Amino acid sequence: MAITPVVGTLAYIHDEESDQVLMIRRDARPDDDHFGKVNGLGGKVEKDENILFGIERELLEEAGITIIKNELRGVITWTDFGPKREDWLGFIFLVTKWEGSPKSFNDEGSLEWVPRYQLLDACSTDPAIQRKSELPIWEGDKHFIPLIFDSDPRVFYGVMPYEGEIFKGWDYKRL
Repeated sequence: MAITPVVGTLAYIHDEESDQVLMIRRDARPDDDHFGKVNGLGGKVEKDENILFGIERELLEEAGITIIKNELRGVITWTDFGPKREDWLGFIFLVTKWEGSPKSFNDEGSLEWVPRYQLLDACSTDPAIQRKSELPIWEGDKHFIPLIFDSDPRVFYGVMPYEGEIFKGWDYKRL
C-alpha cells in the first residue's frame, strides 16, 4: 500500500572544534508530539519549497543560524509514527559550518550543545551506557544517529516502522 507522507528535514549541527552537537530539548509545549525528547532540529517542508530551502528555513527559524556547509547523510521513511500515527519521509543532514550564534530557546524548547560522545552513548546497545547519557531520544533514533557521524561518505536510505510510539524495526541500505 502506498503512503502519502509528511515530508520533513532533520539536521544535526556539529561543532567540530568542540565536538558538540546542537540539539533541541522539546520541553516548551506539553501537547507537542515530541514533548520530553531530545532531537535534532528541523521540521515539515512547506508547499512549493525544496528540501534544501526547507532545512535552511527551519534552521534560521529554530536556531537563528544560516547554513554554510551541510551534507545529506540519510533519508528515512517512518511509518505509523508518534501519537498521530503519521507517515514521514525525512531528509537527514549534518551541518558543519554556519553563520550566526545559535539561539538558546525557541517555541518548541531549549537548544543545548551536547557532547557528541554523549549523543552516541545514548545510542549504545549497552543499557548501562545509555543510562549514563541521560538523553531521552526516540528508540528508533538510536539506530540512525551513529550513521550520521560515521566516516562512510555514502548516504543511507532507511525505513523505520512504528506503532504509535512503539518502535518496531529498522532496515537500511547505503549507496
